[in-house]
Amino acid sequence: MEPSEFGRFSDPAVLILASLAGGEKHGYAMMEDIQATAGVHLGPGTLYGALARLEAYGLIASLPTDERRRPYRLTAQGTAFLRQYLDSLEKLVSLGLQRLQA
Repeated sequence: MEPSEFGRFSDPAVLILASLAGGEKHGYAMMEDIQATAGVHLGPGTLYGALARLEAYGLIASLPTDERRRPYRLTAQGTAFLRQYLDSLEKLVSLGLQRLQA
């Protein structure tokens, strides 16, 4: 899978993957983490729609429910995807900063 396959949903998906890179979380904990770290508010519809797509792609897995909450975790495929995506961003950022200094 390529990052471009997420289309217009790429930002929420990447934010969710980055949140889960810090450990297992349920939906509300992800929303709080994303707000605190990226300053982005994901509404429940956006969050749970992206979670369903990420799970369908095999990038995350749901875990048994903890009372009423369903936690999620990154899969090995999700970790590899996030690393590839962030590496490509790192290259873009580096190039952009170099060009700004010129």
